[in-house]
Amino acid sequence: MRDRLSWNVALILVVLVQVVCSMFFIADILIGIFGIEREPLSWEFRELIEIGAAIGLALGIVFGAMMLARILRRNRSMEDQLRRASGAFAALLDQRFTEWGLTRSERDVAWFTIKGMTIAEIAKLRETSEGTVKAQSNAIYRKSGVAGRTQLLSLFLEDLLTAPPPQPPLPLKRAAK
Repeated sequence: MRDRLSWNVALILVVLVQVVCSMFFIADILIGIFGIEREPLSWEFRELIEIGAAIGLALGIVFGAMMLARILRRNRSMEDQLRRASGAFAALLDQRFTEWGLTRSERDVAWFTIKGMTIAEIAKLRETSEGTVKAQSNAIYRKSGVAGRTQLLSLFLEDLLTAPPPQPPLPLKRAAK
């Protein structure tokens, strides 16, 4: 949590520095375009300001790239976790379907039911009648010991909620120099 807070503060500071530096260059251009009279700065002072603004913008690019790399690593890690969880859920479904002794057709109907599809949608996908899908759904409910679609889904949600939490991702190793 503290690490995230420090990165957020750093990001805000970088953005503020970039805004100030950009405003300097934009104001300088606008003053020149509109011919606004102002007291001239010594060239040494002006050069220092321009160098400072350029350094500020360059630091913004560097920190922005670092933060982008960090976000991309985190995103990749989260996608890996989601992929593992999805695979675990599919394995859980397959295990339960085997325990209940579902036929191949019943497994298909159960998958589509859990995905939230209607009987009409399932019948269309499977190229069968709605009556057949209803009969297969009733067989699934009977074999699984539930009264309907909602209870069927709740069986799997309960399994997911009572399962141990997923392991945190392994830290990324840096290449040796």
